[in-house]
Amino acid sequence: MKEVINNDYQISDEIGRGRFGIVYRCYSIVSGDCFACKSIDKRLLSDPTDRECLQKEPKILHILGGNPNIVQIHRLYEEEDYLHMIIDLCDSHDLFDRISKRAGVFSESEAVSVFSPLISSIGYCHRLGIAHRDVKPDNVLFDSRGNLKLADFGSAEWFGMNERGTMTGVVGTPYYVAPEVLSGREYNEKVDVWSAGVILYIMLAGVPPFYGESPADTFEAVLRGNLRFPTKLFRSVSPEAKDLLRKMLCKDVSRRFSAEQVMRHQWVVTGGETRSMADLT
Repeated sequence: MKEVINNDYQISDEIGRGRFGIVYRCYSIVSGDCFACKSIDKRLLSDPTDRECLQKEPKILHILGGNPNIVQIHRLYEEEDYLHMIIDLCDSHDLFDRISKRAGVFSESEAVSVFSPLISSIGYCHRLGIAHRDVKPDNVLFDSRGNLKLADFGSAEWFGMNERGTMTGVVGTPYYVAPEVLSGREYNEKVDVWSAGVILYIMLAGVPPFYGESPADTFEAVLRGNLRFPTKLFRSVSPEAKDLLRKMLCKDVSRRFSAEQVMRHQWVVTGGETRSMADLT
């Protein structure tokens, strides 16, 4: 890893590490602004699918450029053995860390303050024909100002390029993956709505809606899709929030809400406040 990339960016300390590369803090030599440099070792990409993802992610980030709740790509540098992406620096705790640190639950107003920009960013992706396909708390980042940034589009796909608007392939993460992905059938962008619904459930209840002792058991629970609201966990959760969860974590994809429908739901529109429809008129 070079300490300076093309005389443009000064590489600093390591701030993250993944399967195929390392994320560093870096600084623009011209402006002094802080960014992150995601450096991927291409020699570790023996699987053709992984190589395809490597080429696809920068292109997708360019298409999604301009949305304040999606990590932006600023520059791309390619060497023989490495690919370096200069992206937004998100050096605050990610959503996974925030959930783990609480060892408890979010109030509804706290949950909606995270959920609203998240589902808005997902809706933006879907309008441009892109599905993220790995929405989970680890990929929900925050910058130093507290702005939410959806990240890691390595598993994303252009469903808009398919006449039927469908995709195939088992991608995603246990707990958050939609049942139709695991079933091996074709699926559409609503897989992201399911994953966002799991995140919302966890923020309100402190536990995932579908889980098991092993990944295989978890997948079985997801495939069953038996959504429950244990009284002990949901005693203080509003009927509006539970209604939204039912419509997001709906196994019947034709009845599952789209991201746009989620954004128009009463619970989101009112900022998590429990009001009757009469109060809104």
